[in-house]
Amino acid sequence: MIAVSAFYKFVSLPHFEELRPRLLEAAKSRGIRGTILLAPEGINGTIAGEPVEIAAMMSLLRRIEAFADLDSKDSHADAMPFQRMKVRLKKEIVTMGVPGLDPAHSAGTYVAPEDWNALISEPEMLVIDTRNSFEYAAGTFANAVDPKTVSFGEFPTYVQRELANRKGRPIAMFCTGGIRCEKATSYLREQGFQKVYHLKGGILKYLEVIPPGQSLWRGSCFVFDERRGLGHGLAIEKPKG
Repeated sequence: MIAVSAFYKFVSLPHFEELRPRLLEAAKSRGIRGTILLAPEGINGTIAGEPVEIAAMMSLLRRIEAFADLDSKDSHADAMPFQRMKVRLKKEIVTMGVPGLDPAHSAGTYVAPEDWNALISEPEMLVIDTRNSFEYAAGTFANAVDPKTVSFGEFPTYVQRELANRKGRPIAMFCTGGIRCEKATSYLREQGFQKVYHLKGGILKYLEVIPPGQSLWRGSCFVFDERRGLGHGLAIEKPKG
């Protein structure tokens, strides 16, 4: 069995370039594959390998002060889902293209998976899937809105076009692992929205901890590796789209 760990954290990394050789060597020496992105705003990655090696790599990351409380979504694959190990330097760990956003200090309110069903069932709540349309087509939460974006960089245009007159309405957003919806809430807060919520740990954490019988999720959660889709318990599942 191959262990897969997905993680991210918005945190100030003024010297992020210096981490690249250390993380790349640590991962390669353990036979780990996947991708880690480093940017001034933080870290974002998905890695796979033998369970003991992934545990060691995550322990190494958490020994770095900036990542001491780094959370992860842990799943598995029957075979290695990545071809090689990459550690890339970026301007953003998730690209929206809006300068000056600071999700580490200005994001919306986290909502635990256990509280998510009640939140999105509130009559006035607008539930928005911040992922791309093909991900939405594979699976989403009941009654969630599809912004019909092809890339995350189109999300601000959607907000200006569809939400500009709804700043008083409560909005709940979600995405695969939490990173896109966290940055999206930061953008909405900057635009003057006050009641903004996002699913802590994203769909992956929800599927990991919420039993199927209590779930409001419909379909498969698309993931960007050879597994393609995950279901409850993070079991590999073919997307419906």
